[in-house]
Amino acid sequence: MASRELIANRKHAPHHLGRVLVLGLGKSGRAATAYLLPLVGDRVDALAIAAGAHTAASEGFVAEARAAGALVAFEDDAVGVLADAAGGSFDLCIASPGISQFSAFYEAAAAVSAEVISEVEFAWRESAADSRWVAVTGTNGKTTACALAAHVLAGAGLAAAAVGNIGDPCIEAVAAGRTDVYVAEVSSYQLASTARFAPNVAVLLNITPDHLHWHRSFEAYRDAKLKLLANLDGVPGAVAVLDATNDVVRAEVRRLRALDADERGFAYVPMGTAAGLGGDMRAACGSDNAAFLDADGTLRVALGGTEYTAGRAAELQIKGEHNASNALAVAAAALALGVDARDVAAHLRSFKPLEHRIEPCGTVGGVRCYNDSKATNVDATLKALAAFPETRPVVLLGGDDKGTDLAPLVAAAHAHARAVVCFGAAGPRFAAAFEAAREQAPAGFAVARAEHLADALDAGLAQASAGDVVLLSPACASFDEFGSFEERGSAFKTLVADAAAALGA
Repeated sequence: MASRELIANRKHAPHHLGRVLVLGLGKSGRAATAYLLPLVGDRVDALAIAAGAHTAASEGFVAEARAAGALVAFEDDAVGVLADAAGGSFDLCIASPGISQFSAFYEAAAAVSAEVISEVEFAWRESAADSRWVAVTGTNGKTTACALAAHVLAGAGLAAAAVGNIGDPCIEAVAAGRTDVYVAEVSSYQLASTARFAPNVAVLLNITPDHLHWHRSFEAYRDAKLKLLANLDGVPGAVAVLDATNDVVRAEVRRLRALDADERGFAYVPMGTAAGLGGDMRAACGSDNAAFLDADGTLRVALGGTEYTAGRAAELQIKGEHNASNALAVAAAALALGVDARDVAAHLRSFKPLEHRIEPCGTVGGVRCYNDSKATNVDATLKALAAFPETRPVVLLGGDDKGTDLAPLVAAAHAHARAVVCFGAAGPRFAAAFEAAREQAPAGFAVARAEHLADALDAGLAQASAGDVVLLSPACASFDEFGSFEERGSAFKTLVADAAAALGA
């Protein structure tokens, strides 16, 4: 049995981890294994890896792990085999985020483990006691907000790194020991297996239906996201930044408002830009703190009795109201960590758009093309549509259908787009939804069908004229034609470049 005596200069790391199981050998599983292997015989009595599916890519890593003393199994009953070999049970299981809590694989591990946590939580526990964590989650926008926060903090002179779902596993950054502020993008998968995780600043952007195949219900998905706030009351000076324009998050704001400060245990900053919640939201949200746009588009943050300005939304290089909201969230987080407001404003202005997120990717015959391949759900596409108030784009929709309600998308396309091209496996259902709402469409609104992404770009360009915009914002996953949204976005950029070259433009 592992000792519960904790290492004094870490967040919550026991001297003795005991028998440890790593569940899954994806990116985070390999990182956790690499961290744990040198501890075998010291803090770790036995290290076991239930590696999941056997792949050629894993063979070299597995051979090295076995040579270093780890137990590894690939069989369907790998957890049971490893438990028997390790002494019957495990003191700790670190689960990969791709493995659903409802899967037989996860349930088998939970049955023989005293505790199951995610790699994010493990990294937080092992990190230095005086390190600070900014954790960002939300159905949409979390990668941009995380990258923006790391950019602002690093620009202000802090040793900050963007980790987690955005890129490198958290435990790799902890092991490297060069980071004072971890800016962690945390997914619902990662949050579902947290118990003590307690960031200094928690940023909750929005919660809309997604990943229901993993969580089984929207309620379970919502609850996983809200676990980000579960332990803030134990962190001195902790701050939660909450998007009060989102219905689900606004309900959490109402819950917090009903608590007195001592009962709540942390400060909260409602923020947002939408009509009805724009302007100073402090009275409406029952908080002395708020992050909002004033009438001239200035980013304002009221925090701890002081009011700050962080530049103007029009100065941002990232488009759309949702990115103004991301900037507000990051400004509040950075100010909560003590960054000077002038530095916040300067580095918000200098941040450039991330790849595959409303990314300008070329012009074809005077038609501007944007790659928003990261929009893998309806809510993300709604935000992209609203990012072009001065022109009605031709929008390319489709891919691997998630089966979500299309009514909000149809209404938004009618309001903001001049045409849609429905492509891929989801194309027929999307086109049918627009056909069913044909009588509500504005005059001249066009609906086209295409089989593949290349055909969709051709059809979109045919609907556009010089000065118009063609926007890939699919509202779907990519797996009908591509291995990832990144692959889809890169393919789109190549198609745009080829089309421009063919015209000599």
